[in-house]
Parts: sequence; structure tokens; C-alpha cells
Amino acid sequence: MLAFAPLHTAASAAATVVTWLAGTIAPLTGGAATAAAIVLFTVGVRLLISPLSLAQVRGERRRAALTPEVRDLQRRYADDPGRLQSELFALYRRAGASPVAGCLPALLQAPFFLVMYRLFATGDGHPQLLHEKLAGVPLGWHLGDGLTGPVVAVFGVLLAALLVLAWWSSRRARRAATATGTIAGAPTEGPGAAVLGRLVPLLPFTTVLVALVVPLAAVLYLVTTTAWTVLEQAVLRRPQPEGIDAR
Repeated sequence: MLAFAPLHTAASAAATVVTWLAGTIAPLTGGAATAAAIVLFTVGVRLLISPLSLAQVRGERRRAALTPEVRDLQRRYADDPGRLQSELFALYRRAGASPVAGCLPALLQAPFFLVMYRLFATGDGHPQLLHEKLAGVPLGWHLGDGLTGPVVAVFGVLLAALLVLAWWSSRRARRAATATGTIAGAPTEGPGAAVLGRLVPLLPFTTVLVALVVPLAAVLYLVTTTAWTVLEQAVLRRPQPEGIDAR
């Protein structure tokens, strides 16, 4: 149990924040105060990591600017995948465009999602949160916990929202791969590249699969953070006027 002490501490801290937010906005949101507090909590998390998201977009723009050089290397080393990989990473390194930096925002969200899951799956010292509701459905319930009208309606709306957001993200990933000549920071040539090309655009849909097995509170977190990502991508990746430096 000692191994889970940090997680328990984090869940307790998150419960304190969510409870305080719910109490603060209760006059405006009524019975949906805790659900609204989860949304605000998620927005707070995303604001904390927004500098990394901005750095990610800048890195992608740098990689996009390198597209002609990438394609030239792909032609020159088409028969030598190992040399191609090494030359591409050297090119990215010289340009300050790390191929792995784009993973950081997603990785840093994982602990917050885990905390939210634990808090509303087990109560983790705050069992009252399990009984807070959204449209009559307890936030600690899963999709299979009684397929009544309200459960189907609430989960159905949230799952539909996730599907739309996943579709948009998948389309953007395909366009970005075409524009930059890379897939998630990796070359489009070489062993396994074709498989990656098919799998990466499907990754956004994993949020829908996760939502099928986690509590309603965690689904709210997923919908909010995914919607934030879509909005963030639309704003940060909007076309820039000529002459604007990607740095």
C-alpha cells in the first residue's frame, strides 16, 4: 500500500480542489456543481501545461519548414533506412525541432487522469464524491451500471462528443503528416512507417474506448481535455501570415 501513498495524496489534494470549486460555483450550477468543478479542474490542468503545447506547435512548424530537406534525404538514402534515420534526427537536432517533444503534453496529463479515475472509482477517502450527480447519474457510475434512460442519455452525449472530437483530431493528424513528411515526429520512410501511418490517425479514438470503462467523472475529464486540445490546435495551428517566424 505504501507504493500508492503518492497517488492517495494526489487524489486527496484533487478532491479538496474539486470540492472547493463545487462549493464556490454551486449557486450558479446547482446539482451539477461537482461535474462543473471537474470541468474547471481539467481546464486548470491544461492551463498549467499550455507552455509545453505552445512549444510543441513551434517544434512542428520548424519540422514543417524542413520538409524539402527531409524529402531530399529520403530520396538520397531510400536504400539505407538506418542512415536515413540518423540523418533525419541530426537534421532535427540542428534545427532545434525535437521529434519527441510533441509527446510531453499528453504524457503530463496521464497522472491527472489517473487521479481523477481513482478518486471517482474508489472514493479514496472522499466517498461523498461518488454520490454527486450529473443529470441524475452518479459521477462514480460506469456505463454498465444500470442502463436506465438517464445513464444512456448522459453517456451517449459524452461519447458522441468524444467521437466527433476524435474524428477532427484524426483528420488533423493525417494533414499534419502529409504537410511535414513525418508521422508523430518519425520519418514516413523506413521499417514500420507504413504501419505507423495507419495507426497514428486512429489514436484519438482510443479516448472513446477508455470512456467505455471509466467512471462518469473520468469521462467528463476526457471530454473536457480533448475539447481543449481541439480548440488549442485550431488556434495555435491556424495559418500564419507570410513573414511570421515559427520560433
